[in-house]
Amino acid sequence: MPVTRLNHAVLFVRDVEETVAFYEKALSFSVVAGVPGRAAFLRAPGSTNDHDLGVFGVGQGAAPSEAGRGSVGLYHLAWEVDTLSELARVAQRLGALGALVGASDHSTTKALYAHDPNGLEFEVCWIVPADRLTPEVLERRSETAPLDLGAEIARYGAETRGGIGVSIPA
Repeated sequence: MPVTRLNHAVLFVRDVEETVAFYEKALSFSVVAGVPGRAAFLRAPGSTNDHDLGVFGVGQGAAPSEAGRGSVGLYHLAWEVDTLSELARVAQRLGALGALVGASDHSTTKALYAHDPNGLEFEVCWIVPADRLTPEVLERRSETAPLDLGAEIARYGAETRGGIGVSIPA
């Protein structure tokens, strides 16, 4: 039986309330259940999942993750937005929160990278729809370049629905 999609992610965090407040502000997630101070389950706007993100508090004394620097572990999670205008809005919000740490053009995806209050990295991306995957776009998919969001909006349109025929059935 093949996997069809990622249903949710779970993170260990220092402070549940601080982490919840961040994801509410940064990505408009909302709490659907939890145990104050110990755990919370959050859902992304428009999601039909029971929850998209679970967070479990391990305390302020928890050391930062060494994944990728001194140990194996998860690098980041990626959440998808529907339009480049939404990606631009998220970029502004993450910038205002001091969380935005990068923006990359991966040819087939346009990506923002940010850190949550625990230093855990996540990605927010827009995926080029299948009918716009030209040979030039596909040829460059293993490359990473700085993201020029204005140029991508001019190229694809601010309200073009991303992921159609790629991550979303056509």
